[in-house]
Amino acid sequence: MINHKCLTKLYLKAYCCFKCQNLVAFHDDIVSKDFQASSGRAFLFSHAMNISLGPKEDRQLITGLHTVADVYCSDCGEELGWTYIKAYEESQKYKEGKYVLEKFKIVVRGSQTNLENYYDD
Repeated sequence: MINHKCLTKLYLKAYCCFKCQNLVAFHDDIVSKDFQASSGRAFLFSHAMNISLGPKEDRQLITGLHTVADVYCSDCGEELGWTYIKAYEESQKYKEGKYVLEKFKIVVRGSQTNLENYYDD
């Protein structure tokens, strides 16, 4: 058994807002790199952080009708992408609750994370 108290720091590949460097997602949470936004490539993430959401709206996307909310950086307010609230087609349901971040709106950074907060004693 590994003593988790010895594992206090971990270096993770992270994605930050291009404008203010606010951490918004981790590389390990990428579901797909094959998404397309109106401005170019985008990544689908299972989780995002340090964001705020715009109002929900129905939007006709390439893959059909979805209820989405735009995603904004919580620090600077820059629009970064959107989140899927509801997919109307059965084949698209896997997107629900996931986040699309536009590639040109995020930058890659190495992040040092303190793991002490992730473990219960």
